[in-house]
Amino acid sequence: MDIHPQELLQQLFDSAVAAALPKGNLAEYLPKDTRQKAVVIGAGKAAASMAAELDAIWEGELSGVVVTRYDHGAPCQRIDIIEAAHPVPDDAGERVGRRILELVSGLGEDDLVICLLSGGGSSLLSLPAPGLTLSDKQAINKALLRSGAAIDEMNCVRKHLSAIKGGRLAAAAYPARLIALGISDVPGDEPTVIASGPTVADPTTSAQALAILDHYGIEVGVHVRDWLNSPESETVKPGDERLSRAEFHMIATPQDALDAAADVAMSHDITPLVLGDCIEGESREVAKVHAAIAKQIVKCGQPISAPCVILSGGETTVTIRGQGRGGRNSEFMLSLFNELKGLKGVYALAADTDGIDGVEDNAGAYITPELYQQAEAAGLKAEDYLADNDSYGFFSRLNTLVETGPTRTNVNDFRAILVLPE
Repeated sequence: MDIHPQELLQQLFDSAVAAALPKGNLAEYLPKDTRQKAVVIGAGKAAASMAAELDAIWEGELSGVVVTRYDHGAPCQRIDIIEAAHPVPDDAGERVGRRILELVSGLGEDDLVICLLSGGGSSLLSLPAPGLTLSDKQAINKALLRSGAAIDEMNCVRKHLSAIKGGRLAAAAYPARLIALGISDVPGDEPTVIASGPTVADPTTSAQALAILDHYGIEVGVHVRDWLNSPESETVKPGDERLSRAEFHMIATPQDALDAAADVAMSHDITPLVLGDCIEGESREVAKVHAAIAKQIVKCGQPISAPCVILSGGETTVTIRGQGRGGRNSEFMLSLFNELKGLKGVYALAADTDGIDGVEDNAGAYITPELYQQAEAAGLKAEDYLADNDSYGFFSRLNTLVETGPTRTNVNDFRAILVLPE
């Protein structure tokens, strides 16, 4: 191989992120006439970079506001960039949510609204439903994050506790024309799930939201339960006239990222095995399946032979039982490390394409065959760190965290397991 394994893994990740950046991916979905006036709104980890790209190519009058995560801003001349908290919402997100709703309300059918949406928008665009408070949403959001609930389940609850999600934003903008542009961070690339679908019809129900809360044993106040039991809590449904002038276009997806990484691998004569872009489940359990595939390649040359790289995306979850630090990608990597136990010829990297693994300052972690002996020599036992959900602490001590800083895009998890012949 003409490149060091660790360097190749980093190239694969970098190419995946580059494929999901707004630059070069946004223009084709805009109206042919970019000289008209447009109001811009948006939310997500990529909202600032999307706004900056739109600002650079739009010829007409442009104004508006988008909200992104703290430290994810980007220079923009004509669109206000507001930063707020993620993954648990704060009052900055509530204020900008109210501002965005007011900005689109009262527009006419000759007006144009461009809405920029990406992963993280659910927490960042936080406007509680009538009778609910930000504290209600914060408490429920924290509980959902700790529960191991899937992203579609979390967003079902969020939509029904919101005054702006679940199609309500598009309903408020009607009869203006609304063009929503999205970067997918969810399995299946469903517009209804990205940022909790503020501009599209929502097929889920308030009863389902209640069932999810009950399933995960999340306690809520009587006023929250009363709200979810009321007809007012229902989101905007398919066929609603207020959505007739709203359209949605996906400008980047997790599959785009995997395809880009596969191309880089092939350029180095490494065969890619793409498992899929919508893998879900407990991080540590998903890692066991990936490890089994790597072992089979090493042992039997099946389903493909080395040199090859296993690529996958999606959004795994972590059910928190310990007191440690770490996101789903570093937990995946710790479980993979524990399963492989230094298997010769196997290198791996798992990182979040937004550059932030959970709430930590790393994107993920990487491992090499030699790392297992290093951990043993240092007295580090992967099982103990897994039990405490302390993948960050484990890889920090081994100095193999992947640290990129905010990438200003988000197509979710990226995993690459490189298998080389002995």
